[in-house]
Amino acid sequence: MNFNIRGENIKVTPAMREYTEKKVSKLERYFDTPPNSDVHVNMKVYNDQQMIEVTIPMPNLLLRAEEEHQDMYAAIDLVVEKLERQIRKHKTKVNRKFRQEGSVKYMFRDELNPTTTSVAEAEVDEDELQVVKTKRFTFKPMDVEEAILQMDMLGHSFFVFSNAVSGSTGVVYRRKDGKYGLIEQD
Repeated sequence: MNFNIRGENIKVTPAMREYTEKKVSKLERYFDTPPNSDVHVNMKVYNDQQMIEVTIPMPNLLLRAEEEHQDMYAAIDLVVEKLERQIRKHKTKVNRKFRQEGSVKYMFRDELNPTTTSVAEAEVDEDELQVVKTKRFTFKPMDVEEAILQMDMLGHSFFVFSNAVSGSTGVVYRRKDGKYGLIEQD
């Protein structure tokens, strides 16, 4: 893995760089062949909160996680745990698909280190993939501002709508910084 570590409002010390590389490199144990990809790490400090974003683009998989904590080293530990959960969840999904198709190719190792995964965690990962509720409804065409108002009125963190301007389906969402984001189709 090639690391690209940068800081916003923080000087990335050699100790922080080494700790991050050591922790994130442990993710390689989940793969048969270590991924040869760039690891983008962005460390930030805002209002006494230390925040870290880690993005690992790989073929057929994009791992991305962010965490914040008062201590950067604790934030690094939390973000690595989140990435491990994503990998285990994806591994379960991929292996289930391969079993259904009868394929023997596996991207991930069959056996994980027993100290990292318990049976309870594996069962939780299986349950996370279940759809427990499905909603169907027709979209009323509206502009982005109206969609944001609807989202706020309903108290949701996101809102799917039909964009009256572009005619495509869009999603508005509330960001962690309190502002709003928009996801649109190309």
